[in-house]
Amino acid sequence: MKVIPLALAISLLAGCSMIPSYQQPEAEALNTWQSSQQHGLAAADTGWRAIFADPALVSVIGQSLEASKDLRLSLLNVERYRAQYRIQRADLLPSITASGSGTRQRLPQTYNSSGEDSISSSYSATVGLASYELDLFGRVRSLKQQALESYLAQAQNLRTAQLTLVANVADAYLNWVADRELLTLAKQTQAIEADNLALVKKRFDLGVASELELSQAQAALEDANVALSRYQRLTELDRNALTLLVGAPLSTGWQPAERLDVASIAGVEPGLPSELLAQRPDILAAEHQLKAANANIGAARAAYFPTISLTANLGSMSRELSDLFAAGSGSWLFMPSISLPIFNAGRLDAQLDTAEVDHEITLTQYQQAVQSAFTEVSNALAERDGYAVQLAAQERAETAYARYFEIADQRYHNGVDSMLTRLDAQRNLVAAQQASIGARLALMQAKVDLYRALGGGWRDQSPEAANPNPATTVQ
Repeated sequence: MKVIPLALAISLLAGCSMIPSYQQPEAEALNTWQSSQQHGLAAADTGWRAIFADPALVSVIGQSLEASKDLRLSLLNVERYRAQYRIQRADLLPSITASGSGTRQRLPQTYNSSGEDSISSSYSATVGLASYELDLFGRVRSLKQQALESYLAQAQNLRTAQLTLVANVADAYLNWVADRELLTLAKQTQAIEADNLALVKKRFDLGVASELELSQAQAALEDANVALSRYQRLTELDRNALTLLVGAPLSTGWQPAERLDVASIAGVEPGLPSELLAQRPDILAAEHQLKAANANIGAARAAYFPTISLTANLGSMSRELSDLFAAGSGSWLFMPSISLPIFNAGRLDAQLDTAEVDHEITLTQYQQAVQSAFTEVSNALAERDGYAVQLAAQERAETAYARYFEIADQRYHNGVDSMLTRLDAQRNLVAAQQASIGARLALMQAKVDLYRALGGGWRDQSPEAANPNPATTVQ
């Protein structure tokens, strides 16, 4: 009975680790930015419900997080890696099993000195462990650590999948709202051109307008019909794309906003560049993979040392089943074994080389993830600021073109200018209105992309909203 506790003590207390000492690697941060002095929201700590003010958008994002097949696959991967970690962790402790067996065998007379047939019986009941590895050199613990870091990396990948889904759903929704707004503009333009054609036809019938003006009015109406058909098609495609991202039919009675300015998006500030390393889940996942590769080196190093296994059991044996647990039937077995690698044709060296190369690969991948993250944030900041300036200029241009059309329309109806001037003003106004919608869409999507690039989007609510009483937060 003293054997098993002794084995556990040796394994838990005398073990050492061959895992190299881990230090967070340095990564050259390309395309950094200056920290803003504005007091905006911190993206990584702000839940997406606080970013998006449009109830329709909030509703469809919530539905996608429940029904998305991509997110479901990411969640299943996390569960799978967690189960693998539990399997590897179990190897640190012995597996204790109970077994019982019984045999009855007829022996022919040639096997007996008495010259007669005989029947022999044997019964046993034991409790023990088999081939339990004493982890004196940390091989099993290194594998356990590798499994743990792989699981933690998958958990960060789940966060990445969630924030990507939130951003993609928001982008698809905004595209749909923009095309619906353009469709409304096309309908208004088509109605204006239809009324104008009717007016020109009356003037032509009275001999006031020329056939050239009539042809111009007819062509303008057909152009409006083409635009109307185009945006009707695009809105249907936008709906299908959003439904695919959600992973389920859109809720009954749900309708998107009619205009982009209804779907307002709160601004976030990037903060210090160094904070990004602790905010982006893809960077955290790459670092966990680096730690897993580091642990694999420890397992490869430990393979050079002896492997000590232990088999032991305790029970009873008897020739008669009725005497199985009688006094004097006790039995025990203690069988340690040791395996020392002597010659393996360089296999262990190759395994260690492979582990070290894998570590260098994951280190390079970590550095790439950092550089990509900084570039994405810098690009999103440039786009947000640039589109804000562009939208302001475009709105001023739209106001000017609206006045231009108003004057040209009055001058045409008063017979001062020809139809050509009015058509030019109409086309310029419609193009300016479309450009304003496009610039507003680009600005809103840049805000979404900045929120995602800063590591936001995987939280449902901000920590202070989820835990209004900080004292009750579980650390």
